[in-house]
Amino acid sequence: MDNKKLKSEDTKLVIAISSRALFNLDQSHKIFKEEGIEAYAKHQQENEQVILEPGVGFTLVKKLLKLNSKKTPVDVILLSRNSADTGLRIFNSIEHYGLNISRAAFTRGESTHPFVGAFEADLFLSSNYNDVQKALKSGYAAASIVESKSNNSHPSQLRIAFDGDAVIFSDEAEKIFQEKGLEAFHENEILSEKIELKAGPFKSFLVSLQKIQSTFPEEDNPIRTALVTARSAPSHKRVIHTMREWGIRIDESFFLGGLEKGVFLRQFAADIFFDDQQQHCESASQYVPTGHVPSGIKNS
Repeated sequence: MDNKKLKSEDTKLVIAISSRALFNLDQSHKIFKEEGIEAYAKHQQENEQVILEPGVGFTLVKKLLKLNSKKTPVDVILLSRNSADTGLRIFNSIEHYGLNISRAAFTRGESTHPFVGAFEADLFLSSNYNDVQKALKSGYAAASIVESKSNNSHPSQLRIAFDGDAVIFSDEAEKIFQEKGLEAFHENEILSEKIELKAGPFKSFLVSLQKIQSTFPEEDNPIRTALVTARSAPSHKRVIHTMREWGIRIDESFFLGGLEKGVFLRQFAADIFFDDQQQHCESASQYVPTGHVPSGIKNS
């Protein structure tokens, strides 16, 4: 069921992010997994003044916060399974990097996904797969951060790339491909090229992002978006028709017909790429920060 409601501030972009998505907490998490909560708490307290290294979502957050103004309000919320006590190191690191993050929820081991709606978030990024799944089921755009091996992001412009089916769009076409094969998929898309696709979990986030983007001139815009999909001609027509019907502008579109997405994402210099298929995420994460969207038939 979609529990998402209209936000109280219609133009505001709100991002909820977990501490492990914002910072590199691999060492701390290893202690937690191997030695337990007490050893983890002791480690965090003993290292409160040791600044954490940036995580997969750090550059994205930094660039988003740079856009924050009265005209283009952007709010980043920290959602953490830490307690407020063990989370002190995280806020010390936030202060060190000059990130304007003032709102947070510390749940001391409990799931954070219920607070995605409470904070009216447009997007939830977390390293906890279960929290992400639950947020998606509640109707929110959410992605599980994939460990990235590289960061080739643009030096100043915020660049976000999306897969199409099961991310921006529903998985209705993907279901036909998985159940009946490529030929049936193409036949259906040709017959349905004037019928818009249903919305996927990331449509609402893309709409909110474009509201911010549209306040700036098209040339030298601080935000740039891309669609990177395995679709190819003639199935691209339905995608273009759908985006027109929705009134959404995508700056760059790549219809790759099954080619590896990673090298194209590297050239686009994405700050983050969202895809529903784990294999594409693993490939992309070699080049750019990546979020796995566990929605659609491939994740059933």
